[in-house]
Amino acid sequence: MSSHFGAHGRQSASKDPQSGRCVLVTGATGFIGVPLMTSLRAQGWHSIALVRDYAHARMLLGPEVELIRNLGELGPDTPIDAIINLAGAGIADKAWSKNRKKELLESRLLTTRAVVQLIQRLSRKPSHLLSASAIGFYGASDAQPLNESAAAGEGFSHELCKRWEEEARKAEVTGIAVTLMRLGVVLAADGGMLGRLLPLFRLGLGGRTGSGQQYLSWIHRNDAIAAMLWLLEHPLSGVVNLTAPHAVTNAAFSAALAAQLHRPAIFAQPEVIVRAIFGEMGEELLLSGQNVVPARLQNQGFQFSYPHIQLALAAELAR
Repeated sequence: MSSHFGAHGRQSASKDPQSGRCVLVTGATGFIGVPLMTSLRAQGWHSIALVRDYAHARMLLGPEVELIRNLGELGPDTPIDAIINLAGAGIADKAWSKNRKKELLESRLLTTRAVVQLIQRLSRKPSHLLSASAIGFYGASDAQPLNESAAAGEGFSHELCKRWEEEARKAEVTGIAVTLMRLGVVLAADGGMLGRLLPLFRLGLGGRTGSGQQYLSWIHRNDAIAAMLWLLEHPLSGVVNLTAPHAVTNAAFSAALAAQLHRPAIFAQPEVIVRAIFGEMGEELLLSGQNVVPARLQNQGFQFSYPHIQLALAAELAR
């Protein structure tokens, strides 16, 4: 079925947006967004995606998704039942120069601010805003498990998450439920951290980073998406950690990945090299860690398909 340009100049899917439930998604063409959109469609949601490039987004998302380039294209009578806000430049994609830090902040704050402004002017409010954040909020810590009530940390990644969450919380004054999803490292073979590591480990060039004792709080991408779908049906206001129940040390993760690939894991990256190459980003994201637990999801009965790292890696490498 072909798509067409609808009211306000947006590119509408041929499906009637009035039918079924409607969800607006930012960051829909990203590492999490693309498979999330497929899952939403399978669950019967009509989706509106905020995108930069219509042609690229249509190729990735298919003909059923309604595309917009600006939230101003949505009139106050647009029926939106929920919003999932995932927009933001990749935090580990480039070293943290002054300009890169500005880009990381603005890509999150400006989009989230625009989402809140949209909610304020909609005549019928969505029931729920799911807004992404990250476990960087907690800063570096030791092996002590951290649940959603754990204290805030320090550093740029904390400041980024704190300001991002503050923008999203401004939607609370409209009376809707706001969930702040603090995501761990999302694992899938076609991108993210695992996608970058696989070529090295397949060549037998993998190994721990620094001491290897820093904790990696991770989540399989399928579980992250399942948790988002679950939260749409079971709104939890406030902070929700989206991590697997069992964090692992960097050394244990490296050993598990190497074992799955039947390769050695002997090429450790010394801390001095990591700092020299990656600077502040390396210090916060690679040499530090935290043991974050998904206490609220577990307490409310959410079931993880991949609670252990061996299960998650085996599933991805079998794809």
